[in-house]
Order: sequence, then C-alpha cells, then structure tokens
Amino acid sequence: MKTAVIYARYSSDSQTEQSIEGQLHVCEEYAQRNNILILNTYIDRAMTGTNDNRPDFQRMIKDSARKEWNYVLVYKLDRFSRNKYESTMHKRTLKNNGVTLLSAMENIPDTPEGIILESLLEGMNQYYSAELSQKVKRGMKETRLKGNFTGGHLLYGYDLKDHKIIINESQAEIVRYIYEQFSLGVYVKDIIKFLTAKGIYNNGKPFARNTVYNILKNEKYSGIYRHGGEVFENMYPQIVPTDIYENVRAKISENKYGKRSVEVVYLLRHKLKCGYCGQPISAETGTSKNGQVKRYYKCLGRKRQNGCKKSMIGKEYLENLIISAIIEQLSDQQIMNTIVANLLKIQEQLTKETPILNLLAKEKRQTEKAIKNIMTAIENGIITNTTTKRLKELEERQENLERQILLERSKTAVKYTDQEIRTYYGQALNLEPQMLINYLVKEIIVYDDRIDVIYNSPIMISPDDENRQGFIFYSKTVKLNAIQNLIITLRIK
Repeated sequence: MKTAVIYARYSSDSQTEQSIEGQLHVCEEYAQRNNILILNTYIDRAMTGTNDNRPDFQRMIKDSARKEWNYVLVYKLDRFSRNKYESTMHKRTLKNNGVTLLSAMENIPDTPEGIILESLLEGMNQYYSAELSQKVKRGMKETRLKGNFTGGHLLYGYDLKDHKIIINESQAEIVRYIYEQFSLGVYVKDIIKFLTAKGIYNNGKPFARNTVYNILKNEKYSGIYRHGGEVFENMYPQIVPTDIYENVRAKISENKYGKRSVEVVYLLRHKLKCGYCGQPISAETGTSKNGQVKRYYKCLGRKRQNGCKKSMIGKEYLENLIISAIIEQLSDQQIMNTIVANLLKIQEQLTKETPILNLLAKEKRQTEKAIKNIMTAIENGIITNTTTKRLKELEERQENLERQILLERSKTAVKYTDQEIRTYYGQALNLEPQMLINYLVKEIIVYDDRIDVIYNSPIMISPDDENRQGFIFYSKTVKLNAIQNLIITLRIK
C-alpha cells in the first residue's frame, strides 16, 4: 500500500486555520482517490515559502531519511516552496530517500512534459513572491515617508490616532523617569521597586526587568526610527531628550561586557537550571575590591530574591568540572557499554509488538479466515445476497485493519545499531568544548551538593515525539571544596 505525509503551510498572520483545514481536506480527498494512506501531517503556520527556515518543513525533510513513506503530498507546489533553488535541492533530498513530491491541485504527469510544467509552475511561484515582496516594500516605504504607522506592536508611551503615532502623556512621564533615573546611576531593580511602591504597573503587573531594559535601549524614544538603512524622524514623536538618551546608551554599552560580549564565552549558557527553585542559572560578572574581574554562574531565582539560597559557582571551575567529567566518563569503555546496552534495551522495548498491534493482528487473522470460509462456500455453489454482502463487509474490514496496523507500526520505527550509538557519542569527544556541550548536553541541573547532567540521546520514543528516554547510568563524587563533595550524576534523556 502506498503511504504519504501531508505538508501544509500558510504564510501570514492575516490568514487563518481555515487555510490549513482547506489544504488538508483537498489532500486527504486526493489520497483517498489514489488509494494512498496518510501517516502524518506537518504544518507550518504564518511561515513564508520564500525560504526553508520552517520548523515542520525541516522536520519533514529529516524524517524522510527513515524511509517510512513514499510521498509528500501538498495542496500546491507553492506550499512546498517559492524558492526554485531550494525546492530543487529539497526534492533531490526526498528523491534520494525514495520519496516523491505530489501536488493535489496541479495534475503534473510523470513524463518529460511534466518536468517542463513543474519547472514553469515553480518559476511562476517565485516570480509572484518576488513581485509581491517588491510591491509591499514600496508601499511600506511610502507609508513611512508620510509618517504613518506601519503596523505591529505599539511601544509603551505611545498611542495611535488616524494612522499617526502620538504620545501617551501618562506613560511618557514614566518612560522619562526610567531614563532619568538610569542616567543618574540608579539600578533597574531599584527603579522597578520605586514604580511598584507608587502603584505604577505595566498591564496590571510590576514592570519586568527585560521590559525596562527594552525601553532603555529603544532609539524610537529619541524620535529616531531606522529601517533598511534609512532614518525616519517623522514617525515617533520624541519623548526622551537626546542628551539623556545618549547618556543611557553609553551606560548600557559599558555594561555589556561579560554578559553578551563575544570576547567572553559562557560554555554552559542556556543549559543550567537550579535544582532548588527550578529557575535558569545565568552568567554573571563582578569586580573585586582590587579591581579583578570575577565571572560566575548565579541562579536567577536568587538574583530576583525569590527565596532561593543556591550558592554561586565560578565560571571556569564549573565549566572545567562538567567537561572533564563528560570526557572522562564517555571515554570509559565500561560506561559506554552500559550506555549502549541500556539504549538498545529501550529501543527493543519500543519496537516490540504493542498490545494494540497484537489485537489488530489477531482480528486480521480472524477476518482472513472468515473470508476464506465464504470463498469456499461460493466455490461450492452457495451464492446468496447474504454471502455476497458479508464478503464485501469482511474485505472492507480487512483493508481497514491493514491501514491501522501500518499506522501502529509506523509509531515505533526506531532503527539504531550498536555502532551507530557509539558513533553518536564518540564523535562528540573530538569536538571543541562549546560544540561538545551543544551536541551532547540537554540540561544541567545544579544543586549545592550535586549536579545532574542530562545527555541528549539518538533514541526517541516515537518518530513524532520529542520526549526522549532517560536513565541514570553512572555517578561519581568529586571535591567541590574542602568542606563538601559534589556528586555528578550523568543521565541519558
């Protein structure tokens, strides 16, 4: 039986779920007419087709390597891509994986003439996209030249009237206060504390730190709006005096070092989580009394004073500890044997016949036996309306069971060998530290007396499930300081 997946996409927020529903409906009708079984659907919402930076599209291309289906079915070719080069490249990848692209609305024959027709359609799709983009850009530029609002999120401190941006005076006073206090050296947390004490909120809640920092970094408050290398001074009325804005911008630039500076790399950024309060652990920088710069990792919960008492850990110490423990343990043959054995065991459990699959198989055998009995009766001359009707019912049931069995088996298609699992982890050991962390580590949970390092794994619960299996396979105690020990527990997840 031929199998397929459906890929559907709409390109802007102005379109709705109805667009997706319509595409799926047409594709499902096409599949039914052509006796194709649909195994899965991939959907990208509000995603342009001019490039392939679409999550479900990339997942579909990657999943095609498992060779579990024969076709990718789309409503029209422009849903797949409006970029002729990328379309050709990805169709080649699908072809190499034994998968063919089908269009439900464009009857493209599998002939030399069909190649010309498909190429013509793809060229027209790319032309339409480029022409539309040019018209939109021209229209948006004219709107900006007139000083009209071009849409999107309206900044705090402004209102909209007759397509023009005007100042909201009550909010503007708060914006000016934030700028003035920060320019005088007041910390953001103290500015927020003062606003909260005065009952001044943002959407009913105290101002968040990120909100205040975004206000302080937004050049529009100085009356300047930049787009595509052009400067527009007639769109946003100035709220903050230029001298104060420049002063604040200089202070923010000075504070970047150690947090977002490319000169300082925090290897464990976005991987750390506090084991006590569950908040992320972020990179921090401080200066000692003698002027020496100190870099460390600190719990955001403690930083935000949520009651967490998690102690800070030195940047280099923690990074060296994690990397050395990972390399040491993955280089240990006995530990690697344990990893591989456990993952293969998980894979075996996943690929076993499920209870549902067993029931379907049993019913299919019974149905086949019943069909055989009726066929024997017909061969012996027993032909009635009842036997004919019953035979048709059984044949339909047999076809339906075959579909259900195929769908059930597709959920447990995991195919990794012993060597492939070893290669997955072995390759990482040859990477530079940052790539090693990104490749191997999913999450690091930090306590004061132990650290749980959760590894990524090639084994997945099912083809469409991103949750991975996990188990503790090794523990090691290393010295944290002279008083307490740090337990490193590495888990596969």
